[in-house]
This record gives sequence, structure tokens and C-alpha cells, in this order.
Amino acid sequence: MTLRTRILVLISALVVLAGVATASVLHASARADQRDRAQPGGPRITAGTVALTGDSGRLIFRNMAWGPHRDELTTVQASDPAGPRTASTVKCLRFHAASGTGVCLRAVHGTVQDTYRAVVLDAHLHETAHYDVPGIPSRARVSPSGRFAAWTAFVGGDSYAGTNFSTRAAIVDTRTGKLTPSLEAYRIVKDGRTYRAADVNFWGVTFAADDRAFYATLATRGRTYLVRGDLHTRTVTTLHTNVECPSLSPDGTHIAYKKRVKGLPKDAPWHLYVLDLRTMRETALAEPRSVDDQAVWRDDQTVVYALPGDYGADLYSLPSDGTDTPRRLLTAGVSPVYLD
Repeated sequence: MTLRTRILVLISALVVLAGVATASVLHASARADQRDRAQPGGPRITAGTVALTGDSGRLIFRNMAWGPHRDELTTVQASDPAGPRTASTVKCLRFHAASGTGVCLRAVHGTVQDTYRAVVLDAHLHETAHYDVPGIPSRARVSPSGRFAAWTAFVGGDSYAGTNFSTRAAIVDTRTGKLTPSLEAYRIVKDGRTYRAADVNFWGVTFAADDRAFYATLATRGRTYLVRGDLHTRTVTTLHTNVECPSLSPDGTHIAYKKRVKGLPKDAPWHLYVLDLRTMRETALAEPRSVDDQAVWRDDQTVVYALPGDYGADLYSLPSDGTDTPRRLLTAGVSPVYLD
């Protein structure tokens, strides 16, 4: 091959690569433009005032519907979840709130890569504090009093995790700003003894009403455990096995969670269960699909959770006693919170 031929081949290859790159950019731009347009038949959404108090009987969530209000915190009447939505300008990846305090996990877009931040919000969705999050946000919770907030993120780089992600679960006192960046700083009591292992992971915090106790998932050596934590003594104690993403009922007597079930696909291995903390008896809920979410309780008898949908996720509800069938509450929504 002559030098001239080589140059022509090189130029041709560069032209092809430039064409592919241009097509990719145009395709991405077109898809982004499409996501900014409301889809026909989608929910009715208007901009308005959204607050965490003084608006009882409403459901607030991250709106996933395509259009100008995608990803914004949005409210609907809890009695009419398919009805008109009111969107704020506040965007979150994950969200939770209680007693006028919210925690919003969001991306901070950079020129090279995105970073993530946990933002504490007041009742009017104004930022009061923020904290760096070490990876992709996964779960968020606020204690019933609004005093404590927790979040979980996926992180990489832990030697024991190989090519897999591990997690960090953090808790902050919203009154004092005192942050515990990782629950791995707490003493673990397993089978009545202090437990230490390099592969310990926590995620999915849920708080009790006393501003002292919480529950979370502990993973170590290939198993997961429900742990009860104590914010005063900075300890966690194992209670039950095969529990992930616990969610405590409003009366503090039951835990809804996802459980790995043998025989299900590796990428969708979880079914919803409820654990009675007084008897430690498990009840399988009547959701036949795999659920990868931290459920919330609408009341002491009903759980709400997300499943994949056409625009990211839809919300479903189900009795906590194992009866009935799942009911879709609304389309294109995630991270629901009932305002009271």
C-alpha cells in the first residue's frame, strides 16, 4: 500500500468516525428534546407552589413524565393520584420528607463527570444544608419528627467488592448538622457479640418515631440482615436474615422489605414481605413481580412501591397482610411521600 493510499484510508476512516459521532450527538439531542415535551395522554402538570406542610391529604413524589417538569417534586391529591399534578422547580433523583423537613438527593452536573449531593429542605423546599454524596444515590429517608435524615449511595473502589458496587449509608442530625458519613462507624452486635468484617455494607435506613431507633440492611459475607440501630449508643444489632431496604410502619410494629427468593432470576430476585416485629413472623405480599425499591407506608395497612414503567417508574399499592392484588396508583412517578 502506497503512502497516498494510506492517507486516503486514514481520511476516509476519520470521515466515517466524524459522521458516527455527529449522528450520535444529534440522536442524543433529539431524544433530550423529546423528553422535554409532554407526551400525548400523559398526566396534566402545571407549575405551582409545593410545600411539605399545610397541605395534608396530598402525595408528593418525583415526577417522571416527559415534559418541562420531568424530575421535579410534584404533588397530587392522595385521594386522586391520577389527577392533575402541581410541579415545583425542585429536581431530585431520590426524595423523602416528614414533618416539614425533606431530603433531596440530586446530581451536580460537571464538565467531566457528575457528582452527587444530599440537600436538606425546609417546608417550602428551600435548601438549609447540603452534603456531598460519594456515589449514585439509592435511598433516602427522614425520621417522623424531621430531625434526622439518611441516604444511601452506591460507591466503587472497595477492594473486597471486585467489579461490583458497595454502598455507604449516612445519617445527619438536621438540627445540629452533625453527620455520620457511614454507618460502618457504628459497633455491630451480631449473635450477641461484637462483629467486625472488611466487607460490611449498610443501606436502606428507616427511622422509628422516638428519634433514637432506626432499622437498616447490613450485608456481609454474602448474607443480608435486618439490623436495629441506636443513635445514642451508635450500635446496630442483627434481628433477622434476608432483609433488604426495610421500611417501618407508622405504628412501629411492622417492617416492609424486599427479600431474595430462590428460583428467581439473578437480576430480579426480590419479592415484597412484611415482618411483624412482635412475633418475627413473615408475610409474603401479593405482588408477583420482583420489586427493587424501599417501600413506603401509606398507613398501617398499606404499602406503596415503584416498579419499572414506560417513563422510568410507576407507583403501586398493596395491603400489608398478603391479601388482594397490586393496584397502580399513578404512572411516571417515584419516591412517594404522603403529607400529613
